[in-house]
Amino acid sequence: MNIGDLVTRNSYDNDLVFVIVDIEDDIYYLKGINVRLYADSKLDDLKKYDSQDDIELEEEFQERLKDKRDINRDEYFYLPGKILHIDGDRDYLNKCLKYYEDLNIAVLGLVEKEEVITSKIYDLLKQYKPNILVITGHDAYYKRKGNIDDLRAYKNSSNFINAIKEARRYESSHEKLIIIAGACQSNYEELIKAGANFASSPKRINIHALDPAIIAASMSLADINDNINLKKIIEKTKYGSSGIGGIITRGTMYRGYPR
Repeated sequence: MNIGDLVTRNSYDNDLVFVIVDIEDDIYYLKGINVRLYADSKLDDLKKYDSQDDIELEEEFQERLKDKRDINRDEYFYLPGKILHIDGDRDYLNKCLKYYEDLNIAVLGLVEKEEVITSKIYDLLKQYKPNILVITGHDAYYKRKGNIDDLRAYKNSSNFINAIKEARRYESSHEKLIIIAGACQSNYEELIKAGANFASSPKRINIHALDPAIIAASMSLADINDNINLKKIIEKTKYGSSGIGGIITRGTMYRGYPR
């Protein structure tokens, strides 16, 4: 097997699709195609992925995402909320930007490593003044390092928490700045406590690359005068309330008349 090959792992019942991104000392380093996950493996645990096997039910999920918002464009014009999406991973960011583009949502996407977001977030918010902020990338919970309440047991949850707090220093209102934060297996409770409107991951599971963008887009297209249907928005994501949770918030979209 070579760098760039798509594979699954036998020891995990071949449940996720990865691309081989590096090989070193007979260790194969892997990156999830659709799930925000890095892993490593020995060769004998890998199986080449057959694209005819939709093991992640990705085609079904993508079909669900094609449902467009039912907007009466004959009478009104609409101004969706602006999104600042900061991602620790270029490939996943590009997937999200394509999703926003398909929905005609204004977004600025930036790649910043998780450990440096905190130092840059205030100035970025001041410069771009978004309605919605996404802070995501990669994370992981390492059971061997501590229980689920111990932030030292997480790869990047502390970085996300610090970035949220800095963003709340810029804008304390959950209505004026909607924050969506976290990645695979992040410490959901602490991200919410820090000031996020939405966060991953209540059940410490992996999340889909698009999950933060799905929430952000939903909030961008939700009416500013109405409280959102929290359960309905969360259930749009790949793994529902196991992967993403949040608080009831008003939308960010203005509408005007006449068109």
